[in-house]
Amino acid sequence: MSASASNRTRVPILYLILGVLLIISIVPMYFYSAQVEASNRERLKRNEMLLQNTVTRSLADDLSQHEHSQRLMLENLSSAIEVASGGDIGGQNIQAPELRALLENFVSSSDEIAYATLLNSEAKGIFAGGIAPDAFLNRELERAYAAARDGREYNGQALVVGEGKKARTVFLVSSPVKYGPRFLGMIASVVDLQFLIRRLQEVSGGGLTPYVVDSQGRLVAGASAEFATGQDMKNLDIVRSFVDRGNKALVAETKEFTIKNGSDHIEMLGTYSPVTSLDWAVVVQKPSRDAYSDIYDMQRIARLLAAGVVLLSILVSIYAARRITNPLHVLTATSRALARGDFSQRVHLGTRTEIGELAETFNTMSDELEHFVEDLKRAADENRALFMGSIQMLAGAVDEKDPYTRGHSDRVTRYSLLIAKEMNLDSTFMETLQISAQLHDVGKIGIEDHILKKPGALTAEEFEVMKTHTTKGANILRPVPQLAEMLPGIELHHEALDGRGYPYGLQGDQIPLLARVIAVADTFDALTTNRPYQTAHTPEQALQIIQNLAGKRLDPEAVKALLAVYARGEIRIQRFTIKRPIAAPAAAPAPAAPEPIPTPTPEVMAVETNALERTRV
Repeated sequence: MSASASNRTRVPILYLILGVLLIISIVPMYFYSAQVEASNRERLKRNEMLLQNTVTRSLADDLSQHEHSQRLMLENLSSAIEVASGGDIGGQNIQAPELRALLENFVSSSDEIAYATLLNSEAKGIFAGGIAPDAFLNRELERAYAAARDGREYNGQALVVGEGKKARTVFLVSSPVKYGPRFLGMIASVVDLQFLIRRLQEVSGGGLTPYVVDSQGRLVAGASAEFATGQDMKNLDIVRSFVDRGNKALVAETKEFTIKNGSDHIEMLGTYSPVTSLDWAVVVQKPSRDAYSDIYDMQRIARLLAAGVVLLSILVSIYAARRITNPLHVLTATSRALARGDFSQRVHLGTRTEIGELAETFNTMSDELEHFVEDLKRAADENRALFMGSIQMLAGAVDEKDPYTRGHSDRVTRYSLLIAKEMNLDSTFMETLQISAQLHDVGKIGIEDHILKKPGALTAEEFEVMKTHTTKGANILRPVPQLAEMLPGIELHHEALDGRGYPYGLQGDQIPLLARVIAVADTFDALTTNRPYQTAHTPEQALQIIQNLAGKRLDPEAVKALLAVYARGEIRIQRFTIKRPIAAPAAAPAPAAPEPIPTPTPEVMAVETNALERTRV
């Protein structure tokens, strides 16, 4: 796996430690807080339901008590009427002053009694009070009278009497008047429900809406003008639940329901308590957001506290994790420096934990590695120096066989490196080139001296023997594995691009670049040095000949690099013997001369080229 792929898949230990610390600190707290929140939420929910139940029960009890009080007052009035009338209220007796006085005293005895009437068996009677019965109240009186004749008590519907500011919500309470088993008439009172409205207003507020409905689901009284007496309230689930239960609605009930307000749906919590004596129910309702506001406040505070604790846990976890991971990062960075070969790095940690002990051990290891690597480098430098010295000795031994080629291997090596540098070849190639160029003629050690040192042109047979120095050199060095990359330059530096070279007649790109570079350097040195069979050319003459061979025998890029190097003055040849004047090539300006050198004729150039092919380079 590559280093980049490893970095992509690596999970920083900081994240692992941070994750573990967060899990340990947050998860238990989360479950505990969730459990506490759920428990408190249920407790607060029960408390809100209990509160609503208490309110409705209290109002229902007040209504029952008022109804019972009215019944007692009517019974007392009925007894007084029986005594005062002697059991006869028929005919004109109903108009007796004593009876009217009793009725007026009855009305004035309580602010809650708005009107009272006494009717005899002929439905004639007297009345007292501050209101005048309207059609609705008269209809209620008729119903009450019918119930009285049947011997039943009667509780009427809630009505609104009067108009504007004088409007009052009332309901009728009646009972029969008997003398023994004999029916004498009916006594009825109209009870003002202002006391109930005041009580409803007292308990309203904080989102709580109280009201009273009858057995048909019609509104009896409400805490505000939002509701009108007689309004059908069965569209509310809590009211419909009471109506549906009918006479079975003996105990309070609390439920959650939804009301529609335009396009909005509002979640509500409501409770009703029945007033069995009146077939009414006291209802209170409250939006859930208000009913459970304490729950939501608790949740919000709990979540804020939890967020604070989580943030604190994260900060503490990050601090604790970094206390562990920072030393590891230092160790990692130092390890990478060592991997890059920088053995001077040391770990400095101010901790006495196992990581500090590891850092000390790491520093000790770094010291030992640094000394070991220095020893290895020193040994490698010594080995390389010994290796290069051995190569130079071997090349010198070959050069010493022929006094005319002394220093040839060193010069070819120097020219080859200058050409390769100009061609921007890499350092690895340069190292291989240096050794290969130094040993390019090592095969001449196997050529007989009478051929190698012959002071003249070689015969065809002798030249064939001379050409074997390339393969001899490769065979001499082939058993050494470390020199395998250098063999192409040794074996193939006499190959020509046009295929007329030796030993294999390779062409073009079949010839390795190593051999092509050495061939140009070897040719230049052969042309600029005295040999038994030729006198040295001037550098300009040699470059002209080499340029003429570019693309035919020699690599044009290597030739171009040689011309550029010479033009910059990086190659200087101090001694030479002029054989014949040859003009300098156009790409390499010639040194200043008193007179221009004439350009050679094509015939002269052809002679030089043919002679080069037979040169023992």
